[in-house]
Amino acid sequence: MAKLSTKDRKKLPAKDFAGPGRSYPVEDKAHARNAKARASEMAAKGKLSAAEKAKIDRKADAKLGKKAAEGPVAKASKPTGYAKVTPPPKGCTKK
Repeated sequence: MAKLSTKDRKKLPAKDFAGPGRSYPVEDKAHARNAKARASEMAAKGKLSAAEKAKIDRKADAKLGKKAAEGPVAKASKPTGYAKVTPPPKGCTKK
């Protein structure tokens, strides 16, 4: 990832930032990947809302050339597998 100096960061237009307050610069693919990683970390720590993370991911994905998912449900809609459920032994009843 190319080093981004304070001077160069100040020159970037607002559209090259994915987060609030000119945070998470995404001016190139390396910074976009980094923005996604840092946003995931902050969301896991509870310091970034799900909506803010989704916005950062959308902007970073656009820079990376990825198609945006259609909302948070699109990612969760793929089945990951099914748990095998076995019936209770004979004679056991649920009260």
